[in-house]
Amino acid sequence: MTKLSVNINKIATLRNSRGGNTPDLVQAAVDIQEFGAEGITIHPRPDERHIKYQDAHDLKPIITTEYNIEGNPIPKFVDLVLEVKPTQVTLVPDAIDAITSNAGWDTKTHLNFLTEVISEFKRNDIRTSIFMDPDLPLIEEAARTGADRIELYTEEFARQYALGNEKAIEPYVESAQLATLLGMGVNAGHDLSIDNIQFFAKSIPNLLEVSIGHALIAESLYLGLQNVINMYKYKMQ
Repeated sequence: MTKLSVNINKIATLRNSRGGNTPDLVQAAVDIQEFGAEGITIHPRPDERHIKYQDAHDLKPIITTEYNIEGNPIPKFVDLVLEVKPTQVTLVPDAIDAITSNAGWDTKTHLNFLTEVISEFKRNDIRTSIFMDPDLPLIEEAARTGADRIELYTEEFARQYALGNEKAIEPYVESAQLATLLGMGVNAGHDLSIDNIQFFAKSIPNLLEVSIGHALIAESLYLGLQNVINMYKYKMQ
C-alpha cells in the first residue's frame, strides 16, 4: 500500500507568521501520525522561512513512522541530514530564492555531484531519493547515482488532470515502470490533492510513498486534519 507522508511546512509557516510556538509544530507531527499518516516530511530552506533547522532536530525524537527531509544538498543541508539521520533524504534542486520546488534534477549534468552526495548519505544508512521530472533518459542516469528511489515531480500531471486530460498520467506510468526495472523505488509529490490522488495512485505501478503538504493543509481548513488524512488513505487503498 502507498504510504502517506505529510509535509508540515505550511504549519511552520503559520507558526512563524506570528512568532512564538502556535501552532506547535512538534505536537502537530505527533497528532498527524496518530491520525494515521505513515510519515512526516519537512523541507527546510536556507532562509528558514518555514521549517527552521532546529525543527529538524526537535522533530526527530517524536517521529515513530518515517522521517523524510527534503532539500537542495548544499553543505549546510548535508550537515543537517547527517546530524539528524532521518529515514529518508529527498534531494531537490531548489534555487535559494525558490518559492516552491519547480523542477526535477538534470541527472546527466549533475551525475558526479549526486553520486558523491548519495554515497555519503548511504554510508550513514539514510535512504536516498531524487526529485525527478518524468524524463526517461534522466531516470536512467538517476539509477547510476546509486539512489534508492526517485520522487516524481507531479505538478504537470496535476495541472493537466484538472483540465480533464487523464492522458497526462502516461509519462509518469512509464517513468515508474522504468525506475522499478532499474531497481529504484518510486515516490511522488507536488500538487497532489484529494481531487487527483485516487486516479494517480491507482495508475502508478509500485508507488511506495506520496508526500503531500500544501493541498492537504488547505483542505484541512475546511474538513479537519484527521478527516483529510483518512480521506487520502482511503482513496489510495
